Amino acid sequence: MTIAVTGGYVVPVAGPPLHGGTVLIDNGKIVAVGPAADVEVPDDAEIVDASGSWVLPGFVEAHGHLGVHEEGEGWAGQDTNEMTDPNTARVRAVDAINPDDEGFRDALAGGVTTIVVKPGSGNVIGGQTVAVKAWGRTVDEMLLREPVSMKSALGENPKRVYGDKKTMPSTRLGVAAVIREALTKAQDYRARKAHAETEGKPFERDLTNEALVKVLDGDLPWCQHSHRADDIATALRLADEFGYRLVLNHGTEAHLLADLIAERDVPVVIGPLFTSRVKVEVRQRTLRGPGILARAGVRIAITTDHPVVPINFLVHQVTLAVKEGLDVETGLRSITVNPAEMLGLADRVGALKPGLDADLVIWSGDPLDVMSRAMRVFVDGREVYHYDENARAGVTLDPFYRDTL
Repeated sequence: MTIAVTGGYVVPVAGPPLHGGTVLIDNGKIVAVGPAADVEVPDDAEIVDASGSWVLPGFVEAHGHLGVHEEGEGWAGQDTNEMTDPNTARVRAVDAINPDDEGFRDALAGGVTTIVVKPGSGNVIGGQTVAVKAWGRTVDEMLLREPVSMKSALGENPKRVYGDKKTMPSTRLGVAAVIREALTKAQDYRARKAHAETEGKPFERDLTNEALVKVLDGDLPWCQHSHRADDIATALRLADEFGYRLVLNHGTEAHLLADLIAERDVPVVIGPLFTSRVKVEVRQRTLRGPGILARAGVRIAITTDHPVVPINFLVHQVTLAVKEGLDVETGLRSITVNPAEMLGLADRVGALKPGLDADLVIWSGDPLDVMSRAMRVFVDGREVYHYDENARAGVTLDPFYRDTL
């Protein structure tokens, strides 16, 4: 099926904006983006008139817990942390996602079409993350890439969880030791496996070490939960020791070490930015942080950490960060191109350009204006959400087709 989105103010993010631009979609992929005069629209194409509207790529949430931490479900919907072992590198977020979580409908209402779902920060090594689209009947249908990264946590959370159990780690030095020990064992495991393969001998595989070897080999980035400046320094130190690809997550005090982070070209997924200062680690939370990091040369993505901040407020965090000094272009990149590049998704999402998935949103106006809203949302070229102006409510296409039963 061919669709032509015409007449809108097209913001590809990866290129300059276009007044009256056209986005041509075929079989769920973007095949052309340009001025109306430069894009040939087939006679049988479905025309979507976006005149008077803004057209942008679907936003990318780089760090959320949709589907594994379901809203309003209590214990029954809480699958964020397997808090029985400080090292659960073998667990996969993909196995716990409920596509019927209300958060996915909120995501579409906020123009978010891709979410990197992560285990929580209760464990030192929490497990493997996954990138999914915000609409689908099963997680397998929604799947964009799996695994995407390895989640790890420094600071208060694992220290509190295992300290309460009276077991290691109960201190920051214990948390760092768990990481070192796990990665050292993974190095030894890799060497033993390589030797067995060379000798043609059988080898008993271990899922925890198999996952960590992917980190050591550079196949998976290491997403490091770290708020406080001293924890961020530890994250940099550990990455220097083991040579893995570090992505700082949260980075509440990252602005205090912006130069050190920039020197190492370490990206920061910063946020959530709307929270109160509920613990010591976030007492220096500031909406100025994204701008300070960006001006220092640090590549940033902004996160809601849903459900800590509702995912439909992702773009509003960008708006307030812009208000506090972040430039507009970087603000838009922080929820599109940047997270896609950081986490290996840029070949599929994050911009409007030929070859990428047709995930796009038609906005009533500038999305950084809090009065604007997502009017129509397309995932893989299919319209899955629209705003009903008469009812003053968003309408999500039901992936289970329950309305047809």
